[in-house]
Amino acid sequence: MTAAGSAPPIRVLVCDDQELVRAGYVTIFDAQPDIEVVGEAGDGRTAVETARRLRPDVVVMDIRMPLLDGIEATRLLAGPDVVAPMKVLVVTTFNLDEYVYEALRAGASGFLLKDSKPRDLVDGVRTVDAGESLLAPAVTRQLVGRFADRIQRPRRHPGAQALSALAPRETEVLRLIAEGLSNTEIAERMVISRETVKTYVSRILTKLDLRDRVQAVVLAHRVGLVGTQD
Repeated sequence: MTAAGSAPPIRVLVCDDQELVRAGYVTIFDAQPDIEVVGEAGDGRTAVETARRLRPDVVVMDIRMPLLDGIEATRLLAGPDVVAPMKVLVVTTFNLDEYVYEALRAGASGFLLKDSKPRDLVDGVRTVDAGESLLAPAVTRQLVGRFADRIQRPRRHPGAQALSALAPRETEVLRLIAEGLSNTEIAERMVISRETVKTYVSRILTKLDLRDRVQAVVLAHRVGLVGTQD
């Protein structure tokens, strides 16, 4: 029950074909005062139907599920042709480049691995609900390394000249985003507030005409702001 004057809880739909995993997620989320699990689904088809009926704030989606896989379910809920797209956080065991790319192309707002800490899962839901994109640091370099050229390029500002539009602090924030740091980690690194980081991120996306954090990561790597590691 929401206290008077406080924000309503983040309504979450948990989708995974393993009942034990779903139960674990529910336990984690139910322990948070600002998150409420409003439903569960054990296959992709049920996930889509339930999400459309309940309109949760965030859908936590597994990739490999029966009847309809999580990528197609994500596309139906958050893809480019969806009139009122939902926010989908993909959480999967499979740390594979193709899954990362396909999930993001399908409209996912974020991607985490199932071996992430419970705190990371909770923070991931909060991040996605806040309208930010989320990439687990463990998969950021994979995405850029093999699939950057397949992700839609920025429309107005191709190449390194784009960075001239950024102030020095904005350029630093972009570099840290590209290294896979979350807003909280960037705030700690730069000794500024998380709200200030969010403001910087918003300015970066606006100035560079980027859709989201994922495109920012791709651009930063493409123009050499950060280097890949072997």
